[in-house]
Amino acid sequence: MTTRLLEMNPEYYTIWNYRRLLLRYFFTQGSKLEPHRDPNSEIIRQHIADDLAFLLPLLRKFPKCYWIWNYRLWLLDEASRLLPTAAAYQLWQQELALVGKMLSLDSRNFHGWGYRSRVVEEVEKLSLKVDSSKSSMTESEFNYTTKMIESNLSNFSAWHRRSKLIPRLLDERRASHVGRKDFLDEGQSRQSNLFDHLTPFTELELIQRALWADPDSKDQSLWFYHQYLISNFEAVPNANAFVQDLSVDDKAEYVKTQIGDLQEMLEGAETCKWIYQRLLDLSLMGKELIGQWPVESSFVESWIDKVTELDPLRKGRWHDLQLQLAH
Repeated sequence: MTTRLLEMNPEYYTIWNYRRLLLRYFFTQGSKLEPHRDPNSEIIRQHIADDLAFLLPLLRKFPKCYWIWNYRLWLLDEASRLLPTAAAYQLWQQELALVGKMLSLDSRNFHGWGYRSRVVEEVEKLSLKVDSSKSSMTESEFNYTTKMIESNLSNFSAWHRRSKLIPRLLDERRASHVGRKDFLDEGQSRQSNLFDHLTPFTELELIQRALWADPDSKDQSLWFYHQYLISNFEAVPNANAFVQDLSVDDKAEYVKTQIGDLQEMLEGAETCKWIYQRLLDLSLMGKELIGQWPVESSFVESWIDKVTELDPLRKGRWHDLQLQLAH
């Protein structure tokens, strides 16, 4: 009955909860139904595997239904709770392969990305129990985000996932201050297939190449990642900064370089409000660092006028900035 109802309407969350109660009953009754089998392994594993298979057609038809993803995760959590570690680990590994295939079909599905991060977390935890020599998956997941970004620059979820992996990646690499700076903007240790198979890239280079691919793009995902990176240059480091010990002079130089790059990008992309907004963000950042505008105030005034024209819904914000410039 629950199967038929959910096939008709998977948004009916009460039925999912009722199905959970039924499965837990089957888990406890398995030994009574088939006493010759181990109730804590094969019967439970089969129930979970069957229900995971039942969900696949629903996910294909309703890929953004919260309740399907939640229920699927509950099944796998039950596997971790009730099954031997090796059996649970196998199910989670199969799930990681499955979500990889699903993201290859719909690379921007944020449900799938959030689900993948949870699956990776559990696979890492179980793998250490199965084999203590297993290493973290942070490096491979970081490379996965690169692959997905290269296939679709507008993949907001991939950029977001990348930003969450970077602090852990650098910690696991035991990156020094110099290593963290290299990772951000000065290193020559990694390579990307993005636009040039042979050119080493850093995070700032990666996002700048992506932005230059279409300077007039209204794609917010690229600008949000750029904002995440330049947070390292703020006068008072925030929680997002992964290079904490930059000197004021270093930060001011970074800000100046970024402003120059964006001014070049502005040529031919005069209608992109994000460029003006980022120029203003960086100008304010520079003023906090060195006590004066890092560019001629006339430039800042013209940027405010232009972004007010392009973004009238936030004209109050830009007016406040104009007042700040006057003082």
